[in-house]
Amino acid sequence: MAKTAAAPAPQPAVAAFEQSLDELEQLVARMEHGDMSLDDSLAAFERGVALYRQCQGALDQAELRVRKLLDPEAPDGAEPFAADPP
Repeated sequence: MAKTAAAPAPQPAVAAFEQSLDELEQLVARMEHGDMSLDDSLAAFERGVALYRQCQGALDQAELRVRKLLDPEAPDGAEPFAADPP
């Protein structure tokens, strides 16, 4: 009987990124709805900025890991990823 390979569990950094991104998306949706008080809106904005920074940090770490995988001898010499043109 053949064994089926289980899907690998997401790494903690990936899971944290996805959780932060989900929370950020929910927060934006609530803010766009427009029924928050000024204090709630400011608190939501602060939380949103913190979540954005967490996500950006996780993406930066992922890019560094990819660079190290592509060129372990000189990861700093690897070409940075270019943003897709709009």
